[in-house]
Amino acid sequence: MSKGKDLKPHIGIFGRRNNGKSSIINLLVNQDVAIVSPEPGTTTDPVKKSMEIFGIGPAIIIDTAGIDDTGELGEKRIKKTYEALKTIDCAILVIAGNEFGSYEKELITQFRDFGIPYLIVHNKSDIMPIEAFSREKISDYTKAEVVDFTTKNRDGIHQLIELLKKTIPETTWQKPSLLGGIVEPNGVVLLVTPIDSEAPDGRMILPQVMAIRDVLDNDNICVVLKETHLKQYFEEQMPRPQLVVTDSQAFAFVNSIVPPDVPLTSFSIVFARLRGDFEHYMAGTPTLSQLNDGDAILILESCTHQVSCDDIGRHKLPRWIREFSGKELHFDVVPGLNAIQDMHKYRMVIQCGGCMVTRKQLLNRLKPAVEADIAVSNYGMAIAWLNGIFDRVIEPFMKQK
Repeated sequence: MSKGKDLKPHIGIFGRRNNGKSSIINLLVNQDVAIVSPEPGTTTDPVKKSMEIFGIGPAIIIDTAGIDDTGELGEKRIKKTYEALKTIDCAILVIAGNEFGSYEKELITQFRDFGIPYLIVHNKSDIMPIEAFSREKISDYTKAEVVDFTTKNRDGIHQLIELLKKTIPETTWQKPSLLGGIVEPNGVVLLVTPIDSEAPDGRMILPQVMAIRDVLDNDNICVVLKETHLKQYFEEQMPRPQLVVTDSQAFAFVNSIVPPDVPLTSFSIVFARLRGDFEHYMAGTPTLSQLNDGDAILILESCTHQVSCDDIGRHKLPRWIREFSGKELHFDVVPGLNAIQDMHKYRMVIQCGGCMVTRKQLLNRLKPAVEADIAVSNYGMAIAWLNGIFDRVIEPFMKQK
């Protein structure tokens, strides 16, 4: 299976206007994808481009507006630039001449706050070499490596790419495993995939497809069936599965059929280990039993999609939580990576599986809640708690502790 956009490392390029950020991108991807102009402020919204980095594979390069932009429109561009920090795995800070001041220091502060590894490119080195005092000033503030660079030729590309390979966290480009450490080779893994009104026409959702491949990669036999055939599978004494993975919405039904000694979990929970904030989910989920009248709950969807009356995040989950708690609760839903206006008003945050974003994007999305000590959970764990089977569906992961 090829890497989807969500699995590619995202590399952001930051710096002042006219430092040559767009030119560096064009040189990296070997084509004109970013507008280059001597006029300051050419780049407005962040520009994304896929490229192949030898030794790493597919990556997303993100060009951003200058951090020294001016005027009302410039302030909006700068805001977009800083918002891009939540989406990246690695950063390139571009400087030119001997400029290293408050703009660069603020960016580096943000890199540190978001845990973003970064390197510094001294661009236009053919025009104005960096002075010793500037290097000393940079080294006094950061231990990041500084590389001289010019877009007049491709001589420095190899060095830049090698530095990127050293800087990008390996976890963002190494092949991930959903079930590694959970299943043993030469067994059977049963995947229960309901085909309901929310299932996409003619295909399966990403976690299901990834699970099928991962079962095979872990040298197991993969059996895929609808929940309507689950009882038949066990009644006909088919090979006993070492693990059953189901859609979380079918937990109650599937739990009633799968024998108690057969491990059970869901696609959402397995995916949370790969991409979510698993430990905080586990700690925060019991808050569902501690809700009070008037509490507000934030539902985070990581993708935008057509909403139906069977929508899990917007309709089913709020209804189930109200029924379970017996409380008068308020729910807000924020899709994609849209801004959250006031995190502190929420008692709890419940995140979807996150199959359409990177792990870094999802963790940064939850960061304000975690730092404010607001309980977080995800769809799968929340539904398991509401059905009284939380301990059962978490048990397959406990042997890894």
